[in-house]
Amino acid sequence: MSKLFNVAVVGATGAVGNQMLEVLAERNFPVKELRLLASERSEGKFLEFKGEQLVVQKLGRDSFKDIDIALFSAGGSRSEEFCPIAAASGAVCVDNSSAWRMDPDVPLVVPEVNPADVALHTNKGIIANPNCSTIQMMVALKPLHDYAKIKRIVVSTYQAVSGTGLNAIDELRVQSGELLNGRPAECKVYPHQIAFNCLPHIDVFLDNGYTKEEMKMVNETQKILGDESLRVTATTVRVPVFYSHSEAVNIETEKPLSAAKARELLAAAPGVKVVDDVANLVYPTAIDAAGQDLTYVGRIREDESIDNGLNLWVVADNLRKGAATNAVQIAELLAAKYL
Repeated sequence: MSKLFNVAVVGATGAVGNQMLEVLAERNFPVKELRLLASERSEGKFLEFKGEQLVVQKLGRDSFKDIDIALFSAGGSRSEEFCPIAAASGAVCVDNSSAWRMDPDVPLVVPEVNPADVALHTNKGIIANPNCSTIQMMVALKPLHDYAKIKRIVVSTYQAVSGTGLNAIDELRVQSGELLNGRPAECKVYPHQIAFNCLPHIDVFLDNGYTKEEMKMVNETQKILGDESLRVTATTVRVPVFYSHSEAVNIETEKPLSAAKARELLAAAPGVKVVDDVANLVYPTAIDAAGQDLTYVGRIREDESIDNGLNLWVVADNLRKGAATNAVQIAELLAAKYL
């Protein structure tokens, strides 16, 4: 019989935590015991896993006894506090927050891009899940980078409200209903109305005028590809979409890379689906990607304003490939090769 693993999901009642349970079940991860952990507000709730009702336990210092893999999606402060505790108990942590991403001793992994970095989990017992918008961009760009070496990336994102959490999903739903019925929209989660609007503001603004989300994409891209000389600039925008992030990506490469060659490379790339037939109005949309694990790429065309430039439109479900699925794929690599 193949080996089974004791798995903890920290933040199990949140939007990503719920998706982690679904993905573990869908991919038939070899679970022996599944331990659901959350704050005291959720203690005693029940969540379903493979037809069984499991009780949610309060996260504490003694929560990780006999756990092999701990999937974290409980926010940065909880991860900073409890990942070292879980690691000291013998678990390998796969953390979805930004807490450990830029730690030089913690690997930042997208399984389709840098799977060998999972071996570095021995440094601290922690593997970081990249930012959702970074993950889908890396899946799409890695085969192009391997072929033509990308020198510069300019990316604009169109990010769904589910990236903020369950309260933001409710805010978009309620605001839309109120406005369609002639009533004013109340803003609780976002500083401005999100329904029927776009906000060029994700996370806090930094001294350089960029948001923290934008700088995450810059720094994480360089770390994942192992190339600090790679130039990256980003503008991240919250849009009134429930699920799936979309990105307009412009790259400049050292070698010539035609649109036709890019389609060929992407069609053969793991985790990618090319959806690019503009003659028949076929291209990826957020609705197409929702609930899916693939990264969809379309609108592939050469940038006529520069030499060796290419434009792409990249779409993926931010809760699945952008978070839960990527984390479970890392857990699968751990289970297959390292534990």
